[in-house]
This record gives sequence, C-alpha cells and structure tokens, in this order.
Amino acid sequence: NPSGEIVVKHRKVHLFDVDVPGGIRFKESETLSAGGGVTFFDVEGLGRIGVGICYDIRFPEYALLLTQIHKCKILIYPGAFNLTTGPAHWELLQRARAVDGQCYVLTASPARSAPPPDDDDSDTAKNGDGTEQIETKKKYPHYSAWGHSTAVSPWGEVIATCEEGPAVVIADLDMDKVEEMRMAIPTTAQKRKDLYDLVDGRGNQ
Repeated sequence: NPSGEIVVKHRKVHLFDVDVPGGIRFKESETLSAGGGVTFFDVEGLGRIGVGICYDIRFPEYALLLTQIHKCKILIYPGAFNLTTGPAHWELLQRARAVDGQCYVLTASPARSAPPPDDDDSDTAKNGDGTEQIETKKKYPHYSAWGHSTAVSPWGEVIATCEEGPAVVIADLDMDKVEEMRMAIPTTAQKRKDLYDLVDGRGNQ
C-alpha cells in the first residue's frame, strides 16, 4: 500500500505445464507447488483488485470467482508469455477476461532480451582428468518473453500497450465504465443457475 506495507501475497494457482509440438516444453510442477487460494485486495478510489500470475489468465473460472463472487473491478496479471503463445494468445486472453468479468484487465510482462551470441542452451563441462568435454543441457536456458504489457477496458478494448522492449504503460481507468458495462449487459444476473453454477473452494456462490 502507499505506506509500504504488504497487504496481500499471491501464490500462482495454475502451474505452467505444457508441451506444444514444434514449440515449447515447460513443466513448472517439476520445481514448484501451486497456490491454494484466490487473491484480492481493496484500493481506495478503485475498488477491489484481483490478482493472478501468467498462466492463471487462461482459466476463466478463476477470473469469474474474482469478479462475480469477490466483486473485483480490476484484474492484474503479471506474466511472461513466450514467443509461441505470446503472439497467439496474450492479448486475446486479456480481452476475453475483461469481457467475461466486465472489468479492467492490466498485465505486466518483462521486456524481451536477446539471447547471448554464444547461447545454444547447453553447457560444456570437462571430465575429472580435464581432457574430454561433455555437452549437458543448461539448467536455466535463455528465455525470451513476448513483452507487450497492456491495459484492457471492460468493453474489451486495448486502451494502452507497448511493444517488446523496455517501456512504461500508463492508462486512465474510468471506474464508472465497470458499472455501466455490468448494468448494460447484466450477464451476472442472467446466469442459468438451474443448469450451472459458480462456487469457490469454500462453497461460496
């Protein structure tokens, strides 16, 4: 908060375990454990803000818990999509979550850095006698982030963004637009609870 106090911590809910043919293989579950709850906090003048990280943005159920059960008006997702999923899905998912939740969606990505000139994702090691060299896969190979930090309105419009390089993204958030959208297209009130329902892990609806 403005006083420098930590008001909330988010533990990533959905771990990035993917294997895209011809693209990228990544298994966060090999080294990380998933978080066990939804995360949100209140800000004077803005209302309630929900938090996710990167892969969390792919799960509309998590976003709907934040916007419909916990009444969030802004969703924030820091993330580092790669060069396979980034151009295909990064903006698309932000706009989808904004329209689903009728809220602002704000994302922050690392800037993209070029791999070192000699980077081939492998390390060179020597045997104990110092003669024979053995090629081993690097534990932490270079990772290129897609970049493109963005702000999206409740209507699904990109209101501010940047490219892949270092940048600062600034956007004015008119919070009245959230209520206008929710009143004009009242999807929350029109749910067919006789067919489906949204319930969090504690049984709240």
